[in-house]
Amino acid sequence: MADKLTTQKRLVAYFSMEIALENAMPSYSGGLGVLAGDTIRAAADLKLPMVAISLLYRKGFFTQILSEDGVQTEEPAEWRVEDFLKEEPARVSVPLENRRVELRCWRYDAVGARGHIVPIYFLDADLPSNEERDRNLTGSLYGGDSYYRLCQEVLLGIGGVRMLRALGYEDISRYHMNEGHAALLTLELLGEEAEKAGRESVIGEDIEKVRRKCVFTTHTPVPAGHDRFPMEFLTRAFPEQTGFFNLKDASSAELLKRVLQAESNFPDLHDAARRGASVNMTQLALGLSNFVNGVAKKHGEVSRRMFPEFLIEAITNGVHAATWAAPAFQQLFDRYIPSWREDNYSLRSALGLPVEEVWAAHLISKHELFETVRLKTGLKLDPEVFTIGFARRATSYKRADLILSDLDRLREIVKNAGKFQIVFAGKAHPNDGSGKEIIKKIFKAKKALKKNVQIVFLDNYNMELGGKITAGVDLWLNTPQFPLEASGTSGMKAALNGVPSLSILDGWWVEGHIEGVTGWSIGELHRGTDVSTDNAGEAESLYHKLGDVILPLYYNDRQKFLEVMLHAIAINGSFFNTQRMVQQYVTDAYLR
Repeated sequence: MADKLTTQKRLVAYFSMEIALENAMPSYSGGLGVLAGDTIRAAADLKLPMVAISLLYRKGFFTQILSEDGVQTEEPAEWRVEDFLKEEPARVSVPLENRRVELRCWRYDAVGARGHIVPIYFLDADLPSNEERDRNLTGSLYGGDSYYRLCQEVLLGIGGVRMLRALGYEDISRYHMNEGHAALLTLELLGEEAEKAGRESVIGEDIEKVRRKCVFTTHTPVPAGHDRFPMEFLTRAFPEQTGFFNLKDASSAELLKRVLQAESNFPDLHDAARRGASVNMTQLALGLSNFVNGVAKKHGEVSRRMFPEFLIEAITNGVHAATWAAPAFQQLFDRYIPSWREDNYSLRSALGLPVEEVWAAHLISKHELFETVRLKTGLKLDPEVFTIGFARRATSYKRADLILSDLDRLREIVKNAGKFQIVFAGKAHPNDGSGKEIIKKIFKAKKALKKNVQIVFLDNYNMELGGKITAGVDLWLNTPQFPLEASGTSGMKAALNGVPSLSILDGWWVEGHIEGVTGWSIGELHRGTDVSTDNAGEAESLYHKLGDVILPLYYNDRQKFLEVMLHAIAINGSFFNTQRMVQQYVTDAYLR
């Protein structure tokens, strides 16, 4: 199979720092990796000639451990690589400091609905020929310090291109960078172009050739979220200034000026390092890509404002429908919309589904979630009670605690509109103190509200748990600080299962929201892109929609609530999927 795969021409090489493929493979931390996995699965369904590259993390992201008070600690997520991946015989080496790091790779085959395979190769530095410090470079996802992170990105970008060549993939015409972590692949491609021409330095012609091959998707709506490394790190990693650093002509100098975060040019990298310059991986990817996109229309606006010198378009994210539709809904769709797996657009006919069967599928999904809650926590949630879900990475801008701003108000809503319960989940990054504090705040509110609102927090949020929560709650809550939600995809997964959203109008929800039809908004639509924080006003809007609109609808007009559920599937489920998204990448980016 490997020989057949590598001899087939592959149009696209997709690079991502993390890729989520199976629940038991801790090769991802959150949304970026889940999106990558969904993208690859959709490419396989569409028979797209794609190959994917990532790094192998033997310690995974981490296993989350929570105390009774919500204090998070972490342990490595060890796993047996051989149980999921097949080692390939190919070997390559990457220069790092004054030594060479040898890499091998492990393959995972994503098989599409009609049998097409997209191979994913995970790069692994844990080889006896490497020094211990280098073997650990493929140890932890987002672990270590900034220099460790840069070294990982060297392996991903430069090592990834070299591994593709060693595997026989010579005819790739597009290199898709899923975020800036893989931006150094552009340097390897520049070096290849110069070498083909028999030159030791890069010229403007090489830059244009590489630019025509590269596609870049940015996911980060804040400047601080873009990888920026001190130039001294690059001079340390590449002391001989080979490849990219032999930039001799005016075009090359202009490129260097763009990626250096400084106002003047420097004679060489060592001079740049001495004068405190840094290199921005997003700027590097922007400068060497023919197509650049944000991941929602609003995020495209935000990105254009951040980088006004570049043309940045927008392709709104999606989710892989066949992965995120719960088993009960898959069976329902199979009965009434048999083409939905091959043609996600056909889910628009969900408006014709028998409402009693939709409700039955929902109750099955709700029961499966509540059984998971019971097994994890010992608590028995009441299936008759309206259930709200919030499961995101625990970090301050996502504001998991916004609904807990006024506990007395929540008690009042229960008294006047009806009972509700909340299911929370999410990991905080080990170094994110504010994210850990939010988890502790939720645990504190859980105790304070015990007599009025049942709250559960499920540990070790992962693909399996995320799927159960998005399918098993009655309402999906999303409260990011505008405009910091690039896209978000959890609400899309919920919509596939007939679960409407109550959300800030940011990211994808700006496009998916029809008030009272697909769900409800918190606050008003922001016309600009400036950061706007009105915690009190948005909490008040949330309480109003929950207590005066949503709960009365659920308890007093179940037929109308079911209509909202059907519209969530028909309007949002049929559009916000990776099948549509990948087709848009093909027409807008890959064939550009």
